[in-house]
Amino acid sequence: MIMSMSQHERLGYLISYMQKEKNMTEAVPENFDEAFEVFRGLANERPAEAVTVDFIEIQDAFLKEYNGEDLTDAGSLTPVTERLYLWQGDITTLKADAIVNAANPDMLGCLIPNHDCIDNIIHTKAGVSLRLECAKIMEAQGRKEAVGRAKITSGYNLPADHVLHTVGPYVKDGKVSPMKEELLKKCYMSCLKVADRESLSNIAFCSISTGVFGFPKEAAAKIAVQTVKEYMNNTNSELEVIFNVFDDEDLNIYRKHLT
Repeated sequence: MIMSMSQHERLGYLISYMQKEKNMTEAVPENFDEAFEVFRGLANERPAEAVTVDFIEIQDAFLKEYNGEDLTDAGSLTPVTERLYLWQGDITTLKADAIVNAANPDMLGCLIPNHDCIDNIIHTKAGVSLRLECAKIMEAQGRKEAVGRAKITSGYNLPADHVLHTVGPYVKDGKVSPMKEELLKKCYMSCLKVADRESLSNIAFCSISTGVFGFPKEAAAKIAVQTVKEYMNNTNSELEVIFNVFDDEDLNIYRKHLT
């Protein structure tokens, strides 16, 4: 039955399920894109609570198909220099061993409906199981995640096999202290160490802390590239590292530091 459902039917089921949890009765929009935004908003603000087997199966079928378009295989990329890559695109469309998520200290994903941050879209496209796994990790830890550490989870419905979650430093008014520089460096180091510990072949970094956390892009890119090169030189790691950028400004900044 699940496989015979259309994408719009699956989407309608998921929306209705989450609306029922909130005692809502709004109609599902006829337009697919509008319906997806409703689904996304409901999923974003949904707490880390168990769902039925049917919900998981229908959600996974929906997201696997939804996420299966316009994918980029990390193995098809051309290195800028040995084992270092620069790729412009949506990190949630990259088929890689791991992508890095710029998380918040609660480590449960962005709870703001339809917010334009990487944490939001990664959790949206992975599905509710990612938040549930993160909740188990945080419950076992018993405290918020410290800046500069890294946790690994499954990628669930993402094309990436795993997600590495790290909390970057927050910078106010663009003023970067030496301590904040060290904390950002630690984010990259922690992710690289976890990737090697887990015997991953490649890892794709987003531009950690440069969004709502306010770290200046130029300074962040310099730290990112220098830290990765330092790690590679000191450890003889065979990891392939992809620096993911979304816009042309970031592309030009990273290109300058990589070449």
